Amino acid sequence: MQETPNKLPERLSFNEAVAFVQQTGKAAFAAMPVFGDDENDEDATAEGARVFLLLPDEDEGWLLRFIAGPFFTSAYAANDVIPAEEIPDRVRELLFMPTRCEDNWLTDQLQVLLGRLTQAAGIGEQMPDYGKMPAKGAGPEAVFPVSFIGGLTKPH
Repeated sequence: MQETPNKLPERLSFNEAVAFVQQTGKAAFAAMPVFGDDENDEDATAEGARVFLLLPDEDEGWLLRFIAGPFFTSAYAANDVIPAEEIPDRVRELLFMPTRCEDNWLTDQLQVLLGRLTQAAGIGEQMPDYGKMPAKGAGPEAVFPVSFIGGLTKPH
């Protein structure tokens, strides 16, 4: 990872991000917005996100956590570790941003997690301060559209 004055940190390929995580013990992430069902709405805003988070792991050297769900709720539609041999090519084609991540961040609302990851990456000015927004809880009956997690299979 190279960083120059007045320039944002460089985004990393999947393999570069894995090497970064193994060498530094820090994290790297890629995020994709999730929009509603009306794809023709030009004023549509993201309703949630899919986050791919590379984290250090004592046993394997690194792991990939997939987190997805709607914004402004304390429930995730997905929060899984994807084994290295099951990581789809589509995920391996993403660009990752070097960052850091603390374990307790993984229980935050998705937009707060994204805010913390971007702050730690040095690009936090691009995100609103969602940490001060009121939380909406989701009860055990909460059901999320399959579109948040990309179908019934692992992300690809």
